[in-house]
Amino acid sequence: MRAAGCVFAEDEARLLFSAARTPDELTALVERRACGHPLEHILGWAEFCGLRIAVEPGVFVPRRRTEFLVSRAVHTRPDADVVVDLCCGSGAVGAALAASLPGRGTELYASDIEPAAVRCARRNLPEGARVFQGDLFEPLPGLLRGRVDILAANVPYVPTEEVGLLPAEARMHEPLVALDGGTDGLDVLRRVTAKAGEWLAPGGILLFETSEHQAAGALAAVAEGGLEPAAAICDERYATVVVGTKTAC
Repeated sequence: MRAAGCVFAEDEARLLFSAARTPDELTALVERRACGHPLEHILGWAEFCGLRIAVEPGVFVPRRRTEFLVSRAVHTRPDADVVVDLCCGSGAVGAALAASLPGRGTELYASDIEPAAVRCARRNLPEGARVFQGDLFEPLPGLLRGRVDILAANVPYVPTEEVGLLPAEARMHEPLVALDGGTDGLDVLRRVTAKAGEWLAPGGILLFETSEHQAAGALAAVAEGGLEPAAAICDERYATVVVGTKTAC
């Protein structure tokens, strides 16, 4: 596995060894990993915020840096009653928020355009959560308008011309719609910021990830959407999170 380019070969080998039921199965798992399949797709799960998140082949793998987005959301709105996980993928962010918010009875909603992601999110999100398939806000119930306290939108933000530079395991095994953010990487983000204010409650927050060099454009998009923009950076996780707050009327 190290010869195949796996940086954490020993750690990955231990995980594959524990997942295999027979020597032949272990050989098959190692061969898949050496061929570039994401470790999480092979194992069937990813660790995220202390949770084991089910991840199916063809579903975006939650990144550990996105744990910073969850921590910012919980820190900023620990009193959240209504949470939406937009572009939810496996539902990792929604599941982590549900587990981390101190309150009980939080309404949790999620949506994604990919059928495989919706199936996966329904496995990972707690009982009572509602998961919809569709484009961004389109499938969400109208009763949520003006009520959302936390809107986590893990939108794609890789510029189209840079998708080919991503590691092979991402560009070959994860859905393009979860990676490609358009010409400058902010196309989907702008669609979200243009509508987010309609869905947020007064004091509600929109959070999304971006790269450091895209932060200025992302902050501008948030401001153009009528929200108060701010950015938070975590050097440890190489994460940049932009927050847009709907000021009280």
